[in-house]
Amino acid sequence: MPTFVVALLLFKAQQPPQFSFTTNLLLVFMVFLTTFIIPSLSILTLKLTKNISSLHMRERNERLLPFGMVSAFFLLATYLFSTKQELDPLIIMAMFMITACIIILTIVTFFSKISAHMMGASGLLGFALFVLIQNPQSQTLPIFLGTMVLTGAIGTSRLYLNAHKPSEILWGFLLGFSVCFSGMWYWMS
Repeated sequence: MPTFVVALLLFKAQQPPQFSFTTNLLLVFMVFLTTFIIPSLSILTLKLTKNISSLHMRERNERLLPFGMVSAFFLLATYLFSTKQELDPLIIMAMFMITACIIILTIVTFFSKISAHMMGASGLLGFALFVLIQNPQSQTLPIFLGTMVLTGAIGTSRLYLNAHKPSEILWGFLLGFSVCFSGMWYWMS
């Protein structure tokens, strides 16, 4: 989801774009590498070394180490991106909000299990709504509507697969959407 958020902000929210198309694409790739590829490889390593029994991490206590590691990766990525003075504060703030969601999710996991999938999808929805409100001429309405459908589909699939209870889906949705939308609204408006 961070990759989609950064792509949305770089290619749809900024008028005119801050960097060339190639530079924006490279930045999106760097976000993908630091927030998806590296964390995914670390979780796969945890599975291969039998530190977690399944990539599904169905039990709350099995989620603590992977979520803690992902939080560390996101903190490092956010720090590294924030040291680049030429980056738009919008991108830095988005990375900060995403990292805040992951850290809050990790803390909540000590006490309860909520849907990380729903948190990510609703966070993307919060960013899409922020961009749509801030820049209604940016033609992001189809992206916002598509993100609404995606969020609903993810929530439905998590329920269908019996991966979560409805309350875990709701709390995941509320965490992602409220942190991402309200954070961007407060700091960037």
